[in-house]
Amino acid sequence: MSAAGEPYIPASESPKELTLRVIIVGIVLGILMTAANAYLGLYAGMTVSASIPAAVMSMIILRTLFNDVSILENNAVQTMASAGESLAAGIIFTVPALLVIGIWDDIQWLDTMIIALLGGLLGTMFTIALRRLFIVEEALPYPEGVACREVLVAGEEGGEGALAILYALGIGAIYGLMVKGFKVTHHKVEAAWDFAGTRLYSGMDLSIALLSVGYIVGIRIASFIFLGGVIGFLVLVPMYGLIRGWPVAPDLVTSFDLLWASQIRYVGVGAMVVGGIYTLWSMRKTIFTGLSKALKKKESSNEKLLRTEIDLPLDKVLMFCGVLVALTFLYYWWATGSLVLAIAGALFLGVVAFFFAAVAGYIAGVVGSSNSPVSGMTIATLLFTVALVWVVGDFFLGLATEELMLATLLIAAIVASSAAIAGDVMQDLKTGHMVGATPWRQQTAEIIGVITGAIIIGPTLQLLHNSYRISNTACIRNPLPDDPTCEDALFAPQAELIGAIVQGAFGGNLNIEMVLLGAVIAVVLIVLRMPVMSVAIGIYLPLALSVPIMVGGIISYFALSAAYIRIDGSLKEEPSDDAKRAAKEVENRGVLIGAGFIAGESLLGVLIAVLKVRDINLQILFGITTLNDVLSLLFFGWFVAVFIWLATRALPKGGHLLTETVLILENAVRKLINAFKLKNLR
Repeated sequence: MSAAGEPYIPASESPKELTLRVIIVGIVLGILMTAANAYLGLYAGMTVSASIPAAVMSMIILRTLFNDVSILENNAVQTMASAGESLAAGIIFTVPALLVIGIWDDIQWLDTMIIALLGGLLGTMFTIALRRLFIVEEALPYPEGVACREVLVAGEEGGEGALAILYALGIGAIYGLMVKGFKVTHHKVEAAWDFAGTRLYSGMDLSIALLSVGYIVGIRIASFIFLGGVIGFLVLVPMYGLIRGWPVAPDLVTSFDLLWASQIRYVGVGAMVVGGIYTLWSMRKTIFTGLSKALKKKESSNEKLLRTEIDLPLDKVLMFCGVLVALTFLYYWWATGSLVLAIAGALFLGVVAFFFAAVAGYIAGVVGSSNSPVSGMTIATLLFTVALVWVVGDFFLGLATEELMLATLLIAAIVASSAAIAGDVMQDLKTGHMVGATPWRQQTAEIIGVITGAIIIGPTLQLLHNSYRISNTACIRNPLPDDPTCEDALFAPQAELIGAIVQGAFGGNLNIEMVLLGAVIAVVLIVLRMPVMSVAIGIYLPLALSVPIMVGGIISYFALSAAYIRIDGSLKEEPSDDAKRAAKEVENRGVLIGAGFIAGESLLGVLIAVLKVRDINLQILFGITTLNDVLSLLFFGWFVAVFIWLATRALPKGGHLLTETVLILENAVRKLINAFKLKNLR
């Protein structure tokens, strides 16, 4: 946008926007992004925004097939694709918990689709009602929406971004095919040793998708996730084994994993519960400000709006919200068989879903949707839901434990889906506001994207469950014939966490001792002003998953620091504007490459799942032998080197590698020392 605030396409112009070709390409990309993010989220416990890669892929497809593509058409496609991706995040955090606690043996397509539709459409409708307030009147920054605008404009005016992400997509797909399809290398390298009466562990998941996640989130968040893994695997597990003994297992690594799974992961549960509640409490002023302004907003019926300010009719939007709440009531009644609990659940949903949709939309405008504490909001929602279901279902109706757990997860899943999509919708609408999209057309694209994601997410989850098993807990209960040890099971950390909380609340088998330890650790982290949720996730994830994320964060830190050095000559002073611009170019290039690697490896994970369901084993078919651990690491290292080379192509020319490395390490040590000074911890 210009300094005067004009959109890229003025309101006086009306280029093509929501065309038939846009809808077709948007649906196809929406299916791909939904499937890829579902796989990544279940595999690693985190998802990555699809807006930027979808925007680039849209430009590649549309401009290859047609000559008269407008920037607004590209914007509509990325809107549809990212809607399905964000909906997947809300579903995979909650619905697989029904597998964890044993209520479902397989993914129920119809239930999953209904949950996704109700939650996704509610979140979309609520944020449509808040668009003008947050984006036009409040003019919240929405950093990821602004970044997506830059990508769209760069594609419109010509640039290398599309070519870069295409290369990365292909390389990521090749790696996924080699490791997950042909199994040329191990996907994880681990070792454990006896030491001083206890045991030590070392391990790394060989995933360039996780490496890319680390680059995108940056060194700060990556280091805190890694710190959590160190606390869990290198401190708590050895201490517990030393004090209370080790479980019997065929080897030391398996023994290590068993002790962590049965005891230490509940430390992560306690830390995440406390961290989620604290995160919402710390943002209470932002939350109440956004809600109060939203509730006081009144539309003027006499106001004549420009094309770029015409939303879907607000009265129709609110009416549709009422219809969705009524449909939710009918679904709860059908699923639980309790009229009273269905009424209470629907009323609770109507209030809480709007609350968290507004919260997610407002916070995403301030810190970005990737940093919005959706996991914290989901945990808080779960605790509120547990209290509601316990009072109504247990105290008044005397329902069985399984019925109580089912009702709790059904309510929480719809609210979580609503909150997950709200921040993404606001980011997309911000992008549309800046490029000059017609709001009602973009909102229609959001709805199409939600419906597409809701339809495809159930079959995708079923495919992944049949191929790998979703969650180690569900796999142990019902392992695959060709994977009796559950080595390939998707970790699904949020689903495992939510299942553990629900079972503990109604079944009384929660590991209270370890949960309380996690709560204490979370309080200490809060006192030290550290990002408690990032550390808690690290405790809950296996250390092997945290290592490639940390490596990606380190690469990001070195690349950005090198950009500063090549412009300013040092890292001791505040970077100049030229240095900041150079670093931003490097960061954007790396994000594009990382997004391509993630999409490539994740999509191949889904493709391999299709082959496994059809009993096609590429390793056996081609007679391939898996390389040993050392060669597996070298194979992974080669792809890491390719990632570094592609991501740093935007660095300013010149510079001396050895000198830059020394300066960067010196600066890192100085920052680390300063971080642990008492005055900075208070």
